[in-house]
Amino acid sequence: MALENPSKVSALILMGPGGVDTTRSFPTKGLNRLFNYYTGSGPSIEKLTTFIRENLVYKGEEVPAALIEERYKSSIDPEVILKPPLRRPKGIPNFKNFDFTRDPRLLRCDVPTLVLWGTEDKVNRPSGGLSLQRRMPNCDLYYFNHTGHWVQWERSKEFNQITNIFFTIHSLGKVGW
Repeated sequence: MALENPSKVSALILMGPGGVDTTRSFPTKGLNRLFNYYTGSGPSIEKLTTFIRENLVYKGEEVPAALIEERYKSSIDPEVILKPPLRRPKGIPNFKNFDFTRDPRLLRCDVPTLVLWGTEDKVNRPSGGLSLQRRMPNCDLYYFNHTGHWVQWERSKEFNQITNIFFTIHSLGKVGW
């Protein structure tokens, strides 16, 4: 929406977003695991446990089994199985569409943007933060040290404070929807 209708967006926060520099290097091990979750033998609690504990967070042993079970149940919902949330793009043209850093509108997107990224993200490379900051004229970048892809879970207190402050600062004087 910030690219297509920027006047309707007062501020934007991106957290370790996918689609950043995906055509400039091979997928990470974590992204490959995510792509493969619904393929092969299909979803399983074992596949999800490995993915979450080894790829989503910095300290995998701290993720409670109950949280993994909850995520697993959501992942096997019949509607989700019919339309898995993320599939590996087929063919080079489709793969290029998967990399939104190739969209020339980013260079003109002056919506105040805050990019948050864990330094130990094993799904989307942390270097993507700098890539976005170089392309977006009004982009701030904040790295969370010793944090993986799940910044909002691993550093929830800090994440909530930073995002609240950013939205408060950048929504002053803006007209609502």
